[in-house]
Amino acid sequence: MIAPPWESVPPARYGGTEAVVHLLTEELVALGHAVTLFASGDSRTSAELRYACPESLRSATNLQDRMPSLWRHATEAIGLARAYDVVHNHAGEEVMALAALTGGVPMLTTMHCNIAPDRRIIWDAYDGYYNTISWSQRRVMARLERPQFAGVAYNGIDVASFPFESEKDDYLLFISRIALEKGTHIAIDAARRSGHRLLIAGKVDMADYQYFLTAIAPHLDGEQMVFLGEADAVSKRELYRKAKALLMPIVWEEPFGLVMAEAQACGTPVIAFDRGAAREIVTDGETGFVVDTLDKMVEAIGRVHEIDSANCRRAMEARFDKAQLAERYLQLYEDIIGGKRVRSSDLLEESNKLARR
Repeated sequence: MIAPPWESVPPARYGGTEAVVHLLTEELVALGHAVTLFASGDSRTSAELRYACPESLRSATNLQDRMPSLWRHATEAIGLARAYDVVHNHAGEEVMALAALTGGVPMLTTMHCNIAPDRRIIWDAYDGYYNTISWSQRRVMARLERPQFAGVAYNGIDVASFPFESEKDDYLLFISRIALEKGTHIAIDAARRSGHRLLIAGKVDMADYQYFLTAIAPHLDGEQMVFLGEADAVSKRELYRKAKALLMPIVWEEPFGLVMAEAQACGTPVIAFDRGAAREIVTDGETGFVVDTLDKMVEAIGRVHEIDSANCRRAMEARFDKAQLAERYLQLYEDIIGGKRVRSSDLLEESNKLARR
């Protein structure tokens, strides 16, 4: 199990990919499988931990250039591959570029984000398998020809670790990376127009710092619009638990959106723009609302009382709990070890199911 070295596993704060890697690894070990996790050295796991980077690259303040550490992480991980039945890569193209060096051991690459154009050269040469984390992401990547598509495996959460609450406070919540594509500014507009308090929790990358300064900071007053900074595992659960609704005004093709599942596990409805996988995670009118304009988001805020919090929780238990996560990946491992290919008829059937929702 090869994790990205940017964050520890599990992540201290932000890190959806690392959270999923941790959950999957722990569940596989609990089921009796022998798993080695290759991650940063400050990771915690019940699997065997191996690492090239003593601490997560985000924490390594003494590094001016993190790329050599990233390359070493990839090469040392691949050096272990021949001892295993399957290599599961969550660390992207740096590991994929070395897939031919596994000695015939099959590699499954999970795409936790969409492909950047300049990285397509790696995909064109990759002779392994890949899976997407939603059907909407699969459609975005449908133009790929060479890599073998193994299937869709939704991200999962440990539902039991999220506290359920049916009695909500009157604030709205935005919890995500603070970035233009996440629509933080739209969440502010929706909260203002609906007359609600908005709590904003998330990290600000340097690439998004100017956006934060110009589009977000001027609206923060510490009363109606409150920025809390980056939330850790404990504080985000408390925020989810009491929120009236989670706003997800995404303006890009979000491959999954783990916070939508986490909020619903706490019984909190999600109001999301109809982009990316939102419609696969939120059942419109039952666990939240999937809308396509700011006006409709404001309207949906006024209708969240129609959503049964218990339905939100039950839906996450049935679809996105850790047991389903491990079961699906075990199926994919068995398929790729046996050389099975996904039939195009299976893809059509699943796409039709989604369209009917």
